Amino acid sequence: MKKIGVLFGLENTFPGALVERINSKNVDGVVAEFVQVGSVAMNKPSGYAVIVDRISHDVPFYRAWLKHAALSGSAIINNPFWWSADDKFFNYALAAKLGIAVPPTVMLPHKQLPKGATDRTMRNLEYPLNWGAVFDYIGFPAFLKPIDGGGWRDVYEVNNRDEFFHAYDRSRDLCMVLQRAVNFTEYFRCLVVGREKVRILPYDPRRPHPERYLREPLNTNRRLLKRVKADSIILCKALGYDLNTVEFAVQDGVPYAIDFMNPVPEADQQSIGAENLEWLVETMANLAIRKAKSASQSAEAQAESFLKGAGGRQKTVHARKAPVRKRAVRGQMVEQAS
Repeated sequence: MKKIGVLFGLENTFPGALVERINSKNVDGVVAEFVQVGSVAMNKPSGYAVIVDRISHDVPFYRAWLKHAALSGSAIINNPFWWSADDKFFNYALAAKLGIAVPPTVMLPHKQLPKGATDRTMRNLEYPLNWGAVFDYIGFPAFLKPIDGGGWRDVYEVNNRDEFFHAYDRSRDLCMVLQRAVNFTEYFRCLVVGREKVRILPYDPRRPHPERYLREPLNTNRRLLKRVKADSIILCKALGYDLNTVEFAVQDGVPYAIDFMNPVPEADQQSIGAENLEWLVETMANLAIRKAKSASQSAEAQAESFLKGAGGRQKTVHARKAPVRKRAVRGQMVEQAS
């Protein structure tokens, strides 16, 4: 019997629905359950063919256990090795190389020294920073956000230098990125499962959190939706995520990739709605079952595939060549993917 385990924390809607859906399909030799794990012996396999991870980003013990489970042959959704290494600034740079439109973005040093660091630790850091060059490149308004954060924690919209420094002074020892704001007319949050199935959801990040997923049907240009879907798949294939959300802000017909490091997408019915939850549960159940049925590779081969991370998957990604257009910004000509 091949077991599919769901590892989760506070959420109540999705984990139970996923286990119930998998078991309701009565697939011969496959069963789903909530993960149970205690102390872990080094030579003991996890006992699961597939593990769906919804919580290890908050619990280091779970993350370490998942890496060990991968070594013993378990398929993990999502790859714990790559997830541990990933960050938003790398994502933006990768997206740009893949021909996907991304707003100008810079990475900034910690405002406060990291714990245990001293001035001598940071001797390689340029000081003072050339803030004028940063602001000329990014412009205002802009968003200051953590390099690996989520849930809109420590995210600040800044409209001028004073607002920027006020926010930056509050960022503690977080590594931050500053990104030009997109004056969007449309915004999409795309659920991506298995790096091939995409559900495009109208979304408005300016609204209160419970109202951000819009219930009205999509009435968007089909060509734009086709590009949004294609870009979502390109990004998730490049990053190796089997479950992710990709956010696009559309300005002047161009979908700019804003956030695509969401390996634990929101899945509460009160937020995303019953129809979207149903799609997610069904699509994820089919993916987990398919992975469980094909989990015949050796532990060594499985571990090797995880350790390769995104770099091992680059050959499967066919990047679209982005047309380049020039436009004037603050008296100079800059090029951007469109």
